Amino acid sequence: MSYYKNTKFKLNKVLKMTLRYNAYQQPVGEALPNWKKAKHPDSKTIIGQYCQLERINVKNHALQLYDAFFNHSDPSLWTYLLSGPFNNFEEYREWLKKLENLKDPFHYAIINKQTQQAIGSVALMRIDTTNGVIEIGSIIFSNLLKHTKMATEAIFLLIQYAFETLTYRRIEWKCDCLNSPSRKAALRYGFTFEGIFRQALVTHERNRDTAWYSIIDREYESIRQGFISWLDPNNFNNKDIQIKTLQECRLS
Repeated sequence: MSYYKNTKFKLNKVLKMTLRYNAYQQPVGEALPNWKKAKHPDSKTIIGQYCQLERINVKNHALQLYDAFFNHSDPSLWTYLLSGPFNNFEEYREWLKKLENLKDPFHYAIINKQTQQAIGSVALMRIDTTNGVIEIGSIIFSNLLKHTKMATEAIFLLIQYAFETLTYRRIEWKCDCLNSPSRKAALRYGFTFEGIFRQALVTHERNRDTAWYSIIDREYESIRQGFISWLDPNNFNNKDIQIKTLQECRLS
């Protein structure tokens, strides 16, 4: 039995769009007569096989995250982020204090279940419950987290949480268009590239063109099954190297 829910996730949505016309014979969007607002994230811990996501907290996480980001990573970690870098622990701690009670963005610490150490952070943000749109962003993966099963699982846990528990219709991923690792990650996780928003931001005294990606609810089931197959312990050999890639799992 899978660690994750073994009951098939059923979408209460129309899975195929049908062209519709109004009384004036104008094409109009898909009808959503039963749509209700999505829910806002809450402070409940999200638990996976390899990691768990805890509402970020200065007392519990500041020292561990500072150690992971500044003693086990290099300064290039902050190049494409809107925040940082920080000169010392006090600066980082003060920044974290501003985040811990925010409703949007809603920040999580990523905890290694084996060591119980915080080794990364991520947020649900740009939260639009009325239209059912939410973004996964502010992704900071230390070198203790990058290229591990925990990194992939952390993103999956948020995707699963947003679609299944909070009932969002769309999840977004945005990054600097020059941030090649983030753009590759978005595609690997199953997001669809939608385009470049030119001159979208000014950050660190430089221009940022922003690349946009998304997953919508009708795409979720195949993406979900791919994650579950990839995260299965049987998908890794005795050296903990993947047997099938995430894309191969999604297509199989």
